[in-house]
Amino acid sequence: MDPRARLRRALLHQIPMLVWLVVLWMLLWGTFSWLSLLTGAIVALLVTRVFYLPPLALSGRFNPWWAFVFAAHFAYDLFRASVQVSWIAVNPRKVPTSSIVAVQLRSRSDLVLTLVSITISLVPGSLVVEADRLRAVLYVHVLDTDSPDDLAEARNAVLAVERRIVRALGSREDYERIEREEAAK
Repeated sequence: MDPRARLRRALLHQIPMLVWLVVLWMLLWGTFSWLSLLTGAIVALLVTRVFYLPPLALSGRFNPWWAFVFAAHFAYDLFRASVQVSWIAVNPRKVPTSSIVAVQLRSRSDLVLTLVSITISLVPGSLVVEADRLRAVLYVHVLDTDSPDDLAEARNAVLAVERRIVRALGSREDYERIEREEAAK
């Protein structure tokens, strides 16, 4: 393939990211002018050429109902975990035990792995300390794990977040794989 054609094709696949970077540039400067549009486009092209990242494969599907379910569960998890962590902080009789749990994700999507990692890390009492992208394993630090049941509960909570994210915007293959595994349980 001709190098110019290859470059043109790569730029076409990066148009959404380039547009987003230009919009972000204009928002950061607080100016919507032709000059900020032009400088934003130059900076966006420079950033994407210098700091090359592999293209992100989007599934092309979005389910608004499951996105709402994900958001509602996330809000509930935030509230519940905030209360639990607050109680641990003020309870003088309880010395919390923490653990690091390895969770094998069922999806191989970088986007799903990233969204699960961010979601888990935003919930108080849990933090992703490492993500093995090649094997799709998250290592999660979990607060207040006194028994093996607590570890299993933490692992299941991460898999539940993954399931909700895949239902909302994962690929059809990931969705079907997770549904099969859930039905087999």
